[in-house]
Amino acid sequence: MTDTFSMDVDIGLIGCGRLGSALVEGWLATPGFKANRLTIIARHETLATDQARAAGAMINPSPDRMTGVGILVLAVKPAVWREALQPFADVIPEDTVVASVMAGVRLDDIRQAAGGRPVARLMPTTAVAQRQGVAGLYASDSKARTMATALFEGMADVVPLEDENLLDAATGVAGSAPAFIYAFVQALARAGEVEGLTPDAAVRLARGALRSAAAGVSDGQSLEDAIERIASKGGTTRAGLDALEADGGAERAVAAAVSAAVARARELSR
Repeated sequence: MTDTFSMDVDIGLIGCGRLGSALVEGWLATPGFKANRLTIIARHETLATDQARAAGAMINPSPDRMTGVGILVLAVKPAVWREALQPFADVIPEDTVVASVMAGVRLDDIRQAAGGRPVARLMPTTAVAQRQGVAGLYASDSKARTMATALFEGMADVVPLEDENLLDAATGVAGSAPAFIYAFVQALARAGEVEGLTPDAAVRLARGALRSAAAGVSDGQSLEDAIERIASKGGTTRAGLDALEADGGAERAVAAAVSAAVARARELSR
């Protein structure tokens, strides 16, 4: 990740739903980002489009206002992506990079619909809104890879992948995983209630545990070391881990969740 935004091109964004809005929020929060170089095409205006407009972005202009776009981000539902892209495919420059954040839409299909333009596919998490995201990246060529990385690296750790099929695995490990982790935190809070905590106290403590865990894992640090730093022999944490790991329970459940998410991503790409 970088601390500032350094791209010097006009940016187009088609789609401003949940993920598109998160992208807008992340860009607006990144030092150096120039909102007056952003154009958003959105079926429904949202708080994010209002904030972008107030910062200088252009919202829902006619397609001919997109003729200077250097990178075009597709953030619409997979079922409508061709319809959404079509009005702009003939007006954007021939060397414009098309960056997709859609699950299940293959790079070759996007490139064909985009007239052979360079294409990158990314699977970002919605924490890009807080500039704390992560995104798997696969690109058709070095230009698409470089530009997509520059567009996202101010709000996400961009992880390049060597095979497009690995984006499905990235979806299971990162794209869908925040919801898995929230489900664990929810279960943690409920367990706290069983042990006598009030619902409010249980939720606050569980959320605090999530923040503490995230803060305690630095880049490059072994996850095993992070666990062992807390789980002293014979202590309460080790007792809890032993119960969590009994009969492979935790690892088996996580593997099943990731496998199901990957399988669904592959179904969507057919």
